[in-house]
Amino acid sequence: MRIKPEELKYNQDGLIPAIVQDYNTGEVLMLAYMNSEAVAKTLASGETWFWSRSRRKFWHKGESSGNVQKVKEIFFDCDRDTLLILVEQKGAACHEGYYSCFHYQLSGDGTVTIKGEPLFDPEKVYGKS
Repeated sequence: MRIKPEELKYNQDGLIPAIVQDYNTGEVLMLAYMNSEAVAKTLASGETWFWSRSRRKFWHKGESSGNVQKVKEIFFDCDRDTLLILVEQKGAACHEGYYSCFHYQLSGDGTVTIKGEPLFDPEKVYGKS
């Protein structure tokens, strides 16, 4: 079987969610969105490309921070409407400086605990927000 990026199922905005997971540990690093062109760029380059919903433009993961994601494997689900991308992550995946974007742990009583330590200072990498 062969499939082209445009044969995946995109939502009404032309986007498909992409779950990014560490290839070696299985840790979920982030969730982002891709359109068919971002999927094609990712397949062609071997590094992740996404569509920024807030900035309305493409972004190459690591373009500012240097923390690129080398794609090892890409899967899509049985409905063809979600991607799972296994990567070798250089540095941190999260723009807050943590390895994973999923570093906030929520307990049953609403208490939030931050897991892990930041790997970089976002203000030094991205400037003040």
